[in-house]
Amino acid sequence: MVAQKQRKPAVGFIFVTLVLLIVGIGIIIPVLPGLITQFNGGSVAEGSGSYGWLVGVYATMQFIASPILGSLSDRYGRRKVILVALAGSAVDYVVMGFAPTLGWLFVARMISGVTAGALAACNAYIADVTPPEKRAQAYGLLGAAFGVGFVIGPAMGGILGQYGLRVPFFGAAVIVAANWLYGAFLLPESLAVENRRPFSWKRANPVGSLMALRKFRGVVDLAWMYFINNFAQTMLQNVWVLYTGYRYHWSTLQEGLSLTFVGVMTAVVQGGFMKRIIGLVGERKALVIGLVTSAAVFVGYGTATQGWMIYALIVLGSFGGIAGPAAQSLITKHVPPNEQGALQGSLSGLLSLSYIFGPILAAWSFGHFLNAIPGIAFYEAAACLLIALALAFRSFQIDDRLSAKSAA
Repeated sequence: MVAQKQRKPAVGFIFVTLVLLIVGIGIIIPVLPGLITQFNGGSVAEGSGSYGWLVGVYATMQFIASPILGSLSDRYGRRKVILVALAGSAVDYVVMGFAPTLGWLFVARMISGVTAGALAACNAYIADVTPPEKRAQAYGLLGAAFGVGFVIGPAMGGILGQYGLRVPFFGAAVIVAANWLYGAFLLPESLAVENRRPFSWKRANPVGSLMALRKFRGVVDLAWMYFINNFAQTMLQNVWVLYTGYRYHWSTLQEGLSLTFVGVMTAVVQGGFMKRIIGLVGERKALVIGLVTSAAVFVGYGTATQGWMIYALIVLGSFGGIAGPAAQSLITKHVPPNEQGALQGSLSGLLSLSYIFGPILAAWSFGHFLNAIPGIAFYEAAACLLIALALAFRSFQIDDRLSAKSAA
């Protein structure tokens, strides 16, 4: 690794890392479904099925690798894991850009899935450098980083896609390579030596990492709530381009611009309003408000008859995004500093599970009910969010009961 001057770890460093990472991801979103459909002979129904399986393969590899990389970051530090993950992502985009067949796209996504631990390490980085009472705000700032990344990425993808479906993949590779250079020269390590712990395969394997969550009170229901919330979000994300193209006849550029608007609103709400919302209502109420808002907006997406309505729903739906940072903050408060990497690896594993099954269900539902109920995936996602809401309430009750028992 490149030698670096001693710098004090801060949220700002990881914010830049995440912005660049999400820009790379966002660039390919407007064109990947089109490339897959092209490999399927132009059939939208078959292309949607292949797209779901492609995302599922990526998520499966991420599910396996994330707990391992999270535990490795507890042992060797966050920075090294982030740099390795970024290098793998750059290779992935180059392979996808040159892919001659659909099979090569699957190989590339497997590589990227293995190295997707960058997000888990970034989340652990935040827990390292922020006190518990400020973590919801910090995770909100990371949400803003996602927003900024999705402002720039899909817009770039939509523009570059005008010159060919493969061009954005090489643009993504360049962005991620620049991110690696930033990390190598400027990103400081956040995990103090005294907070590191030995690596253990028992904790690092996917099943073991999820089982380990049981030892922390109040975490299990919140963790599964986090999973179901992300499951619903992946259903939205992975039929967005297919749905808007089919129902509203949007072009690649229009789809990219709509995702850019999603990014703008995410950055505005999570970067500008998250602190105020948490300060006003607290983390628990913010979580409930976010889940209820998202469920209502998802129903709206599936029902909207005109493309312009989608933009009004995006504005409201951006406030639903407060649920994720609130949930992450609540979970991290139950876990000691030397296990934050393993925790984030477990949460990333759950996130990966949502990406395995969410896109498959959404893509199948969209393709199967294409002519009858094209918005069915959004209705299914709204139902999932109501289940997540029930789990959140149960977690609050369990935590309150255990706290009262401890105080007695």
